[in-house]
Amino acid sequence: MRGGGLLGPRDPRTVSLVNPTGASPFLLIGDHAGRALPEALGDLGLSEEDRVRHIAWDIGVRALGEALAQRLDAVFIAQTWSRLVVDCNRDPARADAIPEVSDGSPIPGNVGLTPADRAARIAEVHAPYQDAIAAELARRAGRETVLVALHSFTPRMQGTDRPWDAGVLHDRGDLTFAHAMLAILQAAPGLTIGDNEPYKMDGIDHTVPRHAFAARLPYVELEIRQDHLSTDAGVMLWADRIADGLRSALASLA
Repeated sequence: MRGGGLLGPRDPRTVSLVNPTGASPFLLIGDHAGRALPEALGDLGLSEEDRVRHIAWDIGVRALGEALAQRLDAVFIAQTWSRLVVDCNRDPARADAIPEVSDGSPIPGNVGLTPADRAARIAEVHAPYQDAIAAELARRAGRETVLVALHSFTPRMQGTDRPWDAGVLHDRGDLTFAHAMLAILQAAPGLTIGDNEPYKMDGIDHTVPRHAFAARLPYVELEIRQDHLSTDAGVMLWADRIADGLRSALASLA
């Protein structure tokens, strides 16, 4: 939509809150869990193939987050909208928060946006998601909390195979939990676990730095290779593996 509001009465809510009364210390978040497009934006000029591939969302994260919420009795905050509407793990002031091209695919609906167009996407998609995380953290004040950001990555990017099964991302703030989780996953037989691979947590990341660093909140950002999450059995296997790892990491710090 040009020059006006974005979401209409038939659009779903921006944030999906799974297991909102969960008692676990783990707070699960999915910046790219959804791939919905607001009715006002149509298909953004994309083919169906592009709308379902990794440029639009983190494949498998919604199912993984729901399975973990059940296993851990944890709250899971999931973004509904495609990252191509606005990327909630980017500073909204960055130009690439609303990309015109992603992994070689032009995004026609993101070209030539006015300041009002960008402001609407930020106000109606990015801000409510970040506000939901802040509100949940405020609600849990005084409780032990570990922020767990769930992401997934494509097995092949720009012609290069990625050998990792999963990655553990971390940067600043309270690193104790992230380091503990990294050690546990790297000790698991048969797995190749990246330390800030295939992505490095740096100035591009927005959500974890925003909510965890200054507050000294324990955190970990997990990247799971998408082919591991392509089936129900794969999701259940990784949900068990991650749940066990999270519990063990927390116990190791007690």
